[in-house]
Amino acid sequence: MNNSHRNLKDDFAELTRHLPRLPGIGLGLLIPLALLILWGGFTSFYTVQPEQQAVVKRFGAVVAITDPGLHFKLPFGIDRVQRVASARVLKQEFGFRTVGQRGNEASRYSSQDFTGESAMLTGDLNVINVEWVVQYRIQDPIKYLYQQREPDTTLRDISESVMRRVVGNRLGSEVLTVGRVEIAQLAREEIQQVMDRYNSGLHIITVELQDVVPPQAVRPAFNEVNEARQERERMINEATKRANQQIPRAEGEAQRLIAEAEGYATERVNRAYGETARFRAMLEEYQNVPEVTRSRLYLEAMGGLLPKVGQVLMVQDDQVGPLPLMNIRDARQEAK
Repeated sequence: MNNSHRNLKDDFAELTRHLPRLPGIGLGLLIPLALLILWGGFTSFYTVQPEQQAVVKRFGAVVAITDPGLHFKLPFGIDRVQRVASARVLKQEFGFRTVGQRGNEASRYSSQDFTGESAMLTGDLNVINVEWVVQYRIQDPIKYLYQQREPDTTLRDISESVMRRVVGNRLGSEVLTVGRVEIAQLAREEIQQVMDRYNSGLHIITVELQDVVPPQAVRPAFNEVNEARQERERMINEATKRANQQIPRAEGEAQRLIAEAEGYATERVNRAYGETARFRAMLEEYQNVPEVTRSRLYLEAMGGLLPKVGQVLMVQDDQVGPLPLMNIRDARQEAK
């Protein structure tokens, strides 16, 4: 502390030594004048970080909004600067807290109990613990700073109110399974509408449901119900799979039988037509030359009958034994 005072005194002494000697101005007046000049120099510029915007007020009225970089302003407190992290994505956690994000330390959940935020009542009167995160950024620095007294606290209260209403309008099974994406989307839209109505200057980027589970006391019962539902879905899927396999197979078999029956019917009809045409042609020939037709028919009949006869024997009354007349079977075998 003494060294700093000594350095400051040496600096002022050096400054006053280089100042021109004005008549009637003593050291007691030069020191305040030097301090005033230093104060004006240090208060005439300011720096805005890359993720920030600065709101400049002059006598309490906003005169400018500046972007990142080095800027100048009126000194001596005439212009005052308020910096807002408008490019940073902010978040609020509900039902849990993340700790341990300093340096290279891995983040982890706090062991503190926040069931007062996460416990909700669904539309079918079931209690469910819903943990979620609201990510947002400051879109309008002026509205954020001056339209509301505590916009972050207002956002937290509105987020909890909207989420409880959205979850309360749905069944517990829907919240636990298929309705999570729809709930998050609807909650984001409603929160944004309320914050716009309040002119808060906040833009809601996303609402994410982190963990949706039943309370610890009833979790075994919920697990049994979920297992039963999964078993039911599995059996339904198996039955549907088997039906999809059996029904096309049965339809294909039925189509095959129908096609075979139609083919057999067509073949029989065509054969009957052919037999009829052949008989009519034969009848016409027989009517023209009956002897020739009769002989041809006889020969054709014998040609079809004799190959089936094995051996022909002739027997007479006064003969001791039968005499072989024809041995067609042996002749046919020799021909082969």
